[in-house]
Amino acid sequence: MTVIDIHTHMFTARWLELLQQKGGVYNIQTRPDGQREIFRGHTPVVLPQKGHFDWALRIRHMDEAKIDVSVVSLTCPNVYWGGEEVSTQAAREANDNFAEAQRAYPERIRWFASLPWEYPQRAVQELERSCARGAVGVMVLANVGGRSLTDPMFAPIWQEIDRRALPVLVHPTDPPGVDVMDMTRFDLSWSVGFMFDTTLAVTRMIFDGFFDRHPNLRLIAAHGGGTLPYLVGRFEKGDEVELPQRRQMLRKPTDYLRHIHYDCITYNLGALQYLISVVGAEHVMFGTDWPHWVHDTRGAFANTAALPPAQTQAVRSGNAERIFGL
Repeated sequence: MTVIDIHTHMFTARWLELLQQKGGVYNIQTRPDGQREIFRGHTPVVLPQKGHFDWALRIRHMDEAKIDVSVVSLTCPNVYWGGEEVSTQAAREANDNFAEAQRAYPERIRWFASLPWEYPQRAVQELERSCARGAVGVMVLANVGGRSLTDPMFAPIWQEIDRRALPVLVHPTDPPGVDVMDMTRFDLSWSVGFMFDTTLAVTRMIFDGFFDRHPNLRLIAAHGGGTLPYLVGRFEKGDEVELPQRRQMLRKPTDYLRHIHYDCITYNLGALQYLISVVGAEHVMFGTDWPHWVHDTRGAFANTAALPPAQTQAVRSGNAERIFGL
């Protein structure tokens, strides 16, 4: 059975150098176990691994795990730092690296473009350049420097993404207020904050009527949609009691949950089965989060293998083939 991993990450050495030199609030700290981790202030963000920088190692991992195609993306903190020139440079660096990897491994690698979202004109230019180099979608963090994805300043970017009908992977980062909410200890920014970040971003899109304005884009909510599936009842009740004159979406909240897509990274079979019960197997795709410290390649295979055969095939490859045109 073909397997397509749509949630898996790469860095570049130059991107990390730029972050260290120009990252502002982002800094590198050494953990008690000796590993060097990227922080935003005092909040842990991501722990770089050897696999983030080594394409040959990635291909070996894919061969061993029996993953046929990886759709790679940069992860947090992406390129939302350093000012306009640095942000644009960091995006070009990552995108060019991914394009070269696709050229070197044309049967194995596809990629999401990263964009300097805080500078919409430059972002649209980079989107055009990246698509010309082979990008099959766009990756965006669930908040862009603290700004909501529905912020009017991002409208030109979304309009171009919608025109191209591109898949968009919405990936969490540390949400605004992690310090106030005491999430900096125990990696709560990862276990709770990341899920909150995705959930809030997509919920805002739903209630704002975002998907009615941009009907062609194919949004993918990372990590099984955060807590979106679990909140379906509250969304429906909230819509039921909403004042008609304030309502902006044209359909019911559940309709939008079944309009977007998700990956299978839930770390738990029951959670994956519940996600499918809410949105349908045709809206879930395979993901591993490799090579993050918390990747779940083994769990992704085990959990999808426990599904009915038709669902297994859809999640592991069928849905991605359709969404990405692979």
